[in-house]
Amino acid sequence: MPLLIQNRRIERPSSTVDLFARYPHLQENARVFRSKPVVDVDPKCLLYIQQREFAATTPVDNSVTVLGSDDATTCHLVLVRHTGSGAACLAHCDGSSTWSEVPLIVKAVTSLSKDPAKEGRLELHLVGGFDDESKMSHKLSLSLLSAFQRQKEDIHLETCCITEMNDVLVDGAHRPGVHGIGINIKTGEVFPASFPHKGPAEELRSARTFTGGQMADIYDSNKGVVKIGPCKWSPNLDISFWLSQDDDTILKYLSTSPTAEPPHFVQHIKSTIQFLLEHPSSDSVFPGGQPQYYRRTEQGDWENVNQT
Repeated sequence: MPLLIQNRRIERPSSTVDLFARYPHLQENARVFRSKPVVDVDPKCLLYIQQREFAATTPVDNSVTVLGSDDATTCHLVLVRHTGSGAACLAHCDGSSTWSEVPLIVKAVTSLSKDPAKEGRLELHLVGGFDDESKMSHKLSLSLLSAFQRQKEDIHLETCCITEMNDVLVDGAHRPGVHGIGINIKTGEVFPASFPHKGPAEELRSARTFTGGQMADIYDSNKGVVKIGPCKWSPNLDISFWLSQDDDTILKYLSTSPTAEPPHFVQHIKSTIQFLLEHPSSDSVFPGGQPQYYRRTEQGDWENVNQT
């Protein structure tokens, strides 16, 4: 069980309450993290990670300065960083396949940290979830902690702003205090963040997840290229039903936490459905079964490119 807190291996906690009771400094660290100001991240330096995506890079990357993700309610944002190489991987986990996802996240960092001259350790930052009625956040928190304990590498838990330690009351309703984070790859700073721009290809990436796509690595840091797909979906005209429904109905049936979603959640769902109706077959989006590639321009925007 190589998950460590203050350089000591921990036993598997029976609950998040148990974890925070045994390690009160984690509570204090979570309070400090939650109190930091939320940073609006400039899209020209950002690689945004959507639900069921992860990306890894290093400080020598000229295309990306910040990895970021938000809109996490019951979802958890998982960040692993190597202190020697500065390599970091950020993932947006929803509990769909935690046990297979965590090894991918760890491997993404270790594979970028092989220079023996840059000794260091793996550090873990977990942010997300809240005290939701269904206890989905609690289950995901424990699942992630257990999965990291099963990795062969020593992993040091530094930030643990999850479930009840990320819970705030707003008008009597429980909500996540922090629902977005960023990491500055150059400095290693981790901070609460929001992202007005969630590209490239926001609707395509959302469609991939909406139609059942699993956790995917979306970035090649050596080439500075975002890679989406290919993935498969089939025509489904029945989903047009949701476009005529009111906000409360969509929240009730298409959200894990209807009272805690951000204001743009419903519009996001509708735009994703509209994209799927306009592209009923995935073949039209991935001609010849090839991925969509995006590279950063000199102006800082992501543009669709042909891979050479």
